Amino acid sequence: MFGGRKLLERLDRMLEDGINGTFEESEYSEEQLSKLETKWLRYLTTSKLSAQKTEQERQKLKELVSDISHQTRTPIANILLYTQLLQEQPLDDESRQLAQEIRRQSEKLEFLIQSLVKTSRLETGTFVFSPKKVELSAVLSAAAEQALPNAEQKNISIIMPTERCEAVLDAKWTQEALFNIIDNAVKYSGEGSVIKLSVKSYEMFACAVAADNGIGITEEELPRIFGRFYRGQNVREQSGVGIGLYLSRQIIEGQGGYITALSKTGAGSEFRVFLPKQTNHKI
Repeated sequence: MFGGRKLLERLDRMLEDGINGTFEESEYSEEQLSKLETKWLRYLTTSKLSAQKTEQERQKLKELVSDISHQTRTPIANILLYTQLLQEQPLDDESRQLAQEIRRQSEKLEFLIQSLVKTSRLETGTFVFSPKKVELSAVLSAAAEQALPNAEQKNISIIMPTERCEAVLDAKWTQEALFNIIDNAVKYSGEGSVIKLSVKSYEMFACAVAADNGIGITEEELPRIFGRFYRGQNVREQSGVGIGLYLSRQIIEGQGGYITALSKTGAGSEFRVFLPKQTNHKI
């Protein structure tokens, strides 16, 4: 009875060390352990080695993404600079169109690389959010300001939120997530249309809403719009890489929130972003 209790205590300590990440194989000798303890020792040792290997691979991926970002920044910047210089030269119509297309594709490539870097940092856990209680309507308005230049080109009106509501969030990253949603609304809405922004307060969450009267999303495609690189069949002619909504979802879920979307073909879309109102809230 007493021996059994000591065995359970040793097994419990080994398991506790494994959970806490403090397990050290050197603290145990197989000569002094029972058959069950020996198997437990080997299992925990293997688990620790596996965790170390995973961490090493995560670090390598982080370094690779950082290298890609660093090495591509200068070439893309140079392409954009030379394209701008080329556009300032006297060109015929065809050459001018070709130069504009080079610039557009270069900007698209720059956006794609930046988005992939951010996505990788979020997926591998190498980025830590810094949430604090913030006025959600202010963050939503700041995101809308970013989207205004594109909206003005299409004569689209953005109605800013008038309500006030606080949420616990990382302002910089949340603004980026909201901008991606609003920018999508601008991209897929017609000339002279309206995008309405608002915030709502619930018991546990604060909600940012972006509603448009654009082309809408089919019922079949709605569950897939947050997938990486997914683009709907009816928007293939529009510019984009299909990563904005995916990145938005990663950012919001990483802060304990979630996103929903309601839409009907030809009748616009409504995106709702829910963020916790308390720091200790967890999904």
